[in-house]
Amino acid sequence: MPEDTAAKMRLPASAEKRRRRRPHPSGPEPKWHILKVLNYAAGTSFIASVLYFAGDAPRILSDSGALLRLGMGWGVFLCYFFGFFGISFVDADGLLASEEEDAAALAALAQEQRGWGKGGKVPHPPGASAPVCCDPASLAGPCPAATVDVGGLTDEELATLVCSGRVKDHTLEKLLDHDRAVVVRRLAFDAKLSDLGRGDALADLPSSPSLDYGRVHGANCEIVVGYVPIPVGMCGPLTLNGETVYVPMATTEGCLVASTNRGCKAISQGGGATSIVLRDGITRAPCVRMRSAKEAAGLKGWCEVPENFALLKEAFEATTSFGKLLGASPTVAGRNVYVRLKCFSGDAMGMNMVSKGSLAVIDLLKSVFPHLELVALSGNMCTDKKAAATNWIEGRGKSVVTEAVIPRDIVRATLKTDVKTIVHVNMQKNLIGSAMAGTIGGFNAHASNVVTAVFLATGQDPAQNVESSNCITLLEETAGGDLWISCTMPSIEVGTVGGGTSLPAQAACLKAIGCRGGGDVPGQNAKQLANVVAAATMAGELSLLAALAANTLVQAHMEHNRKPASK
Repeated sequence: MPEDTAAKMRLPASAEKRRRRRPHPSGPEPKWHILKVLNYAAGTSFIASVLYFAGDAPRILSDSGALLRLGMGWGVFLCYFFGFFGISFVDADGLLASEEEDAAALAALAQEQRGWGKGGKVPHPPGASAPVCCDPASLAGPCPAATVDVGGLTDEELATLVCSGRVKDHTLEKLLDHDRAVVVRRLAFDAKLSDLGRGDALADLPSSPSLDYGRVHGANCEIVVGYVPIPVGMCGPLTLNGETVYVPMATTEGCLVASTNRGCKAISQGGGATSIVLRDGITRAPCVRMRSAKEAAGLKGWCEVPENFALLKEAFEATTSFGKLLGASPTVAGRNVYVRLKCFSGDAMGMNMVSKGSLAVIDLLKSVFPHLELVALSGNMCTDKKAAATNWIEGRGKSVVTEAVIPRDIVRATLKTDVKTIVHVNMQKNLIGSAMAGTIGGFNAHASNVVTAVFLATGQDPAQNVESSNCITLLEETAGGDLWISCTMPSIEVGTVGGGTSLPAQAACLKAIGCRGGGDVPGQNAKQLANVVAAATMAGELSLLAALAANTLVQAHMEHNRKPASK
């Protein structure tokens, strides 16, 4: 765009005329609003000095030094009052009013350029269930930067500019102080989430230090002495299964949210991601011990008879309102039998549910096998919070597969690489490299990064990132030269009720996703969260692989993830 054309786009004609009428020195314009602050400070100081004199007048009058200092101070105040007092209440008000009009005009211009603003509302594209790719602006280049002093705008006006794309949300800290940047960004995301019917989702997500310890006691932590604040970033919009979602991520790793956000953008521009839950069941595997290996084998055979499994199922489900026993898989090791029980747990992650039901199953087995000895309610074949081939093969929690197609033009424009190169990097790194390392479930670039960040934000058990991060990332070049990507994650363990999900901040993040609490159909919300975790992981994989393919990983971290040491 020619420079003169870009200049004409900055302000409407009326605002431009006002700008031309005002004198513009060669240097920066005076910050007139500072005079108001000085006026109040000077007035307050003068009154304080008068009160000080009135309270100790005899001593001051007898002390020539104190009297001289006080007289000089009053002289300075008088010079200031006669020279400057009142300027900010006359001229500055007019200037600020004009700049506020300019800011309003700029916001209106942003609406015009994007074709919005009808009915006085600035909608956030896309609306619910509308893929981002249906918005032509999603493929357009960046909007020209705001050319007004953003310090003169209200928080609401700035949030409007962010929603319209005139000001980028990730640049707010460069334009404002950090506290105000968070406030403005919150307003912007409130507006964006409002279009998805979740406008008050972030109301309980604190942005200043606070924690209701009453909610923690007896539920989340013991011997509490405080809490550790973790920043929460929001990436998206991400088009998932035809709907728009925003993904909260709690992390202290710089660039993670920004990188995942870039992956979300590329996926949405390409038409969005599809995600499917293949299996759903949390497991617990009690270890029992028999008198002999023969008796252990007999116990295994008994459990595998359909009529006997029906008895186990009845005993298990008597302990829960909606939990369902889906299977019992005994494994024999000498005299030991590890009975791996698989339970549908609805919207709860389900560890307490399956543990309680497992005790009922053991009681039933003891009635059939009197010499059975319970060694441990968890025999480590579950397998919980440890890398295990059984989770990789059999699954645990939610087994999810997600995929997307990214057009080659978007690969070049958004990911800054090409299809052949990124496919090649994935093959050599995620598949061959991981195989040479002998990894279990680690055929990915950094799935654990995204999984853990979403887990922390939404109140999941962060230790379960071990098995929940099991992921194989596959990339292929399509017949048309586009990029196909998928992530298969067999053991995502999430819930939307119970545990840390009941805390206000974590519940707010779940609400922002659209899956807080129990769903209308048991398990519906937990499955949605699992799909979001998988799709966000795929976005993170896509962006990191692109950075590796373009060799920009170190450059990005040096630019965005380094600050001078605190003094």
